[in-house]
Amino acid sequence: MPSNQLSAIQHVVQLMLENRSFDHMLGFLYTAKTGPNGVPFEGLAGTESNSDGSGNAVTVYSIDTTQPEAYFMPGADPGEGYANTNAQLFGSGNPPTPPVAAMTGFVTNFAAAITFDQQNNRTVLAGTVASDVMGVFTPQSLPVLSGLAKGFAVCDHWYSSVPTETFPNRAFACAGTSQGHMNDATSSYTVQSIFGLMTAHSLSWKIYGYNAEPLTRANFPDTQSAPDTNFGKFPDFQADCANGTLPAYSFLEPSWGSTGNSQHPNYDVALGEALIQQVYEAVRGGPGWNQTLLIITYDEHGGLFDHVPPPTNAVPPDATPGEFGFDFTRFGVRVPAVLVSPLIEAGTIFNVPAGSMPIDHTSVLKTIELRWSLPNLTARDAAAPDLGDVLTLTTPRTDDPIAGVVAPTSAGQNPAAGEVSQLEQLHAQMISNLPVPVDHLLDKPKLPNQRTPQDYANYIETRADTWKAARDAGDAPGGPPAETP
Repeated sequence: MPSNQLSAIQHVVQLMLENRSFDHMLGFLYTAKTGPNGVPFEGLAGTESNSDGSGNAVTVYSIDTTQPEAYFMPGADPGEGYANTNAQLFGSGNPPTPPVAAMTGFVTNFAAAITFDQQNNRTVLAGTVASDVMGVFTPQSLPVLSGLAKGFAVCDHWYSSVPTETFPNRAFACAGTSQGHMNDATSSYTVQSIFGLMTAHSLSWKIYGYNAEPLTRANFPDTQSAPDTNFGKFPDFQADCANGTLPAYSFLEPSWGSTGNSQHPNYDVALGEALIQQVYEAVRGGPGWNQTLLIITYDEHGGLFDHVPPPTNAVPPDATPGEFGFDFTRFGVRVPAVLVSPLIEAGTIFNVPAGSMPIDHTSVLKTIELRWSLPNLTARDAAAPDLGDVLTLTTPRTDDPIAGVVAPTSAGQNPAAGEVSQLEQLHAQMISNLPVPVDHLLDKPKLPNQRTPQDYANYIETRADTWKAARDAGDAPGGPPAETP
């Protein structure tokens, strides 16, 4: 039995991307649902289907990346949130009792999402139809993500923590709870995060935005109060890798804009491929490579098809009542997850034994807690399995499974270019809530006046700098914000 080498890890690096399901990105990673050495793989057989509004079966199909708009599929933003996720899983916004998911409502829900997007002036790629939600990428079309999944390890049963949208899942990823919240209307929380826990135990961490102040900085009291040295942008991450100064835990964000690399539908998936490759190359090229575990995850499925029903044995993180009556005993939909380290054997399909608590976002928290002997944050991460058993090699590998791989580029026009993304809007709102005296804001841009992506980017940067300057001058104590959004 190979031994667990978690104790050899000095650096955990996590890149969390946006809103893609496992089947959509990695369902065809291996054929015939079997991986190397006959290990079962919970992928697609190619016969899985959903019914459309007329009752016709719509079968999964491979996206043709020779078409110009392929990397902008599925062409519109599918439904997110708790009600939409329920509709995708159960065919209704209200789950049945017991909540056994048939996974058959994706096409009909996407039809409603297309109509919603059009009515709310969200760009929909010309020709987008409800059946597009059943399109999936092939390994050839995602050579970086798929190459790392085959070259190191893929998790084929990694579930988002809650069956809803971005912020609740990112809260679970960072703090093991969303404090009962189930939608993006709440983006700030009052609990200790993994970052504050590590600070309390004198362990290093850093959050890297891509090209802006990290969104995650404004999510928790202990990140808001942390010094500027705990935050950076992507060039800072690359420099820390090269200089051997990576912290114990690095949390990376993509760029949130509609022309960015987050892979949020209907943005450019190819740009996300390039980001994944840049992150991998930065880590692999640094002196800390042999002691690093790189985790590539997605916060939630974003309304995209997956055929595996989420488990219903989740442990509630705390006693907080959930919005919409949700009791936090159901996981969210499967998401892509790839584990990368020279201590991982190539071709690994990593899962936990049958009957175990499944892997979810809090498994990263559990891994950090075990590695550095930290207490748990909530009951959810206490119950979660860790990822240490994927590290089985005592001698680090020296090969590069994606040597020579070139990230794809999209040929078509970005349908959402020029739109302000929802996460940019939410990021700006969060930044505006940071306490700054009014006299520091008199000559600064105001949130209601922002219109374009560049406006929002400038606002976020300027407002964050103003907050930091006021804080450093002793003029920004805790309390309600001085600005009226």
